[in-house]
Amino acid sequence: MITHSDTLGEEYKNHIVFEQLTKYSEFYNSLSFSIMSFVTSGTHSLINIDTYTYSSIHNTLNSINDILLKGKINDSYSLLRLYYDSSIINIYSNLYLKDHFSLDNFTVEKIDNWVKGKEQLPTYRVMSNYIRKSDKLSPINELLYQDDCYKTLRNRCNDHTHYNYYCNFLLNDSKLYLKNRVKTLDLFSKDLKNIFILHLSYIFYLNNHYLMSSDYMDSLDCGVEPEEGSQYFVAPFIQEIFDTVIKPSRKDLFVEIKKNTEMKLE
Repeated sequence: MITHSDTLGEEYKNHIVFEQLTKYSEFYNSLSFSIMSFVTSGTHSLINIDTYTYSSIHNTLNSINDILLKGKINDSYSLLRLYYDSSIINIYSNLYLKDHFSLDNFTVEKIDNWVKGKEQLPTYRVMSNYIRKSDKLSPINELLYQDDCYKTLRNRCNDHTHYNYYCNFLLNDSKLYLKNRVKTLDLFSKDLKNIFILHLSYIFYLNNHYLMSSDYMDSLDCGVEPEEGSQYFVAPFIQEIFDTVIKPSRKDLFVEIKKNTEMKLE
């Protein structure tokens, strides 16, 4: 009997994308817990609404990992588009709240109603354009969209989701020997990293406080005087992701995020 492992080969099974998926998934899981206590201004939610967004993304990345292990690259690309959509929704909701929340507008109805299940958010195109046209995000936008990388990435996800080419069917059959299977996985790995970098760049630029370690609050909870300046300490798992993913790939984005915060991001 021929198994998936036999047809996929060692190069596929040992591909770096599986290490990436584990790393990114664990990051979102940690971030979900880390930001839970930060109130989402503009909504009536008692828990930061991003908490469950990040735990959902954590599970989506786990699903991608499971499906890729079975050789189903086409299905994995459909879930990668879901990850991209989730990132844009998360960026849009945070940006919209920042744009519309004030003491005179304490509840931002569009987002609060979405959280309560009373209203849908706009289409992907509308949300994406809103982000791209934001003055608040213009420094990050200028760096992210120097070329058509993300347009091409989005189109590739759509090609797989809608079977725009016959070859997309073939990439979902792990029993077939395809000489381009590993090359496609190389591209998937690159696309995955680019979405991850896009999402984190926007979110940490908008929400500097999400970088914060637990040191300051832990001291207060224990009745101990916090170390001076500890409110500016960056969580180790976040610093590590900057060191291993963002800085090596996009030093320009790191510099812009660091310039925009008082947090001790190194």
